[in-house]
Amino acid sequence: MTRLNGKTAVITGGATGIGLAAAKRFVEEGAFVYLFGRRQDALDAAVAELGPNTRAVKGSVSDGVDLDRLYAAVKAERGSLDVVFANAGAGSPLPLGQITAEHIDETFDTNVKGTIFTVQKALPLMGPGGSIILTGSSAGTTGAPGFTAYSASKAAVRNLARSWAEDLKGTGVRVNVLSPGATATELAKQALGAEGQKAFAALTPLLRMADPSEIAAAAAFLASSDSSFMTASEVAVDGGLAQL
Repeated sequence: MTRLNGKTAVITGGATGIGLAAAKRFVEEGAFVYLFGRRQDALDAAVAELGPNTRAVKGSVSDGVDLDRLYAAVKAERGSLDVVFANAGAGSPLPLGQITAEHIDETFDTNVKGTIFTVQKALPLMGPGGSIILTGSSAGTTGAPGFTAYSASKAAVRNLARSWAEDLKGTGVRVNVLSPGATATELAKQALGAEGQKAFAALTPLLRMADPSEIAAAAAFLASSDSSFMTASEVAVDGGLAQL
């Protein structure tokens, strides 16, 4: 498929996991992709794997200066931007009663503030037909024990799409949320171990975790004109976890 042929895309958190899988799918479908992340070694490895239609910029989504460098690079080389996949995210467990201000700040700085500025700073480069994809989570709908800050931040991301769809009226730019459930990224597999993966798989009607490529396929759909009449929507790719 070449649904993204000639399009320029930015993927934050794009060096590993869902971001890397999406970058691979976008490139396969004809896009030129900028990967943005905090680890230079992971970025270098991703570009080496994905080939010449990728670039890497190191930085944090919660740092406006880093994002300015990213979009300056896009403007200098490509002139404009078609797709933003605001995928960078953070989350760790901390049960009610132990939550700290630092924990809240760390989670919301990346998941909410970082998402807001990733999108806001991209807008001058985007025009009619542009697609913004925000990474939500099934936890934003269901909640998750011990994940107060993470779940709340992903619920906020869902609302950003609703607000921005109103703000973007008349621009031709769409904004939607892609909400995965438990996904078998390398990081998740290491963190959960075999038994943890089985436990998460058992929570879904499909009795398995998602492969990152399955999330990437939905991202490619939202990035393409196949989803041209979709905005303010949430696409749940969660094996039914948050739907029942």
